[in-house]
Amino acid sequence: MEKDLKQYWLRNLKLLLVLLGIWFLVGYVLPIFLVNQLNHIRMGGFPLGFWFAQQGSIYVFVALIFVYCAAMRKLDREFDVEE
Repeated sequence: MEKDLKQYWLRNLKLLLVLLGIWFLVGYVLPIFLVNQLNHIRMGGFPLGFWFAQQGSIYVFVALIFVYCAAMRKLDREFDVEE
């Protein structure tokens, strides 16, 4: 049982690290460090770098919440720890 719980938390942490990596990429790398390269592409009439900084990152953050909920629900069922 204890080994199963360690495996559960290990997979939970891996999921968190992946999602935090995506968050970092979309929240900091794209709109701050790559803004000049992204501004050559237009989306909805605005430069893509501006769009990521103003709206795109928010959409991705909300999507990450739903992805986390779905992945954790699946993981909870797999390890039989759902409420």
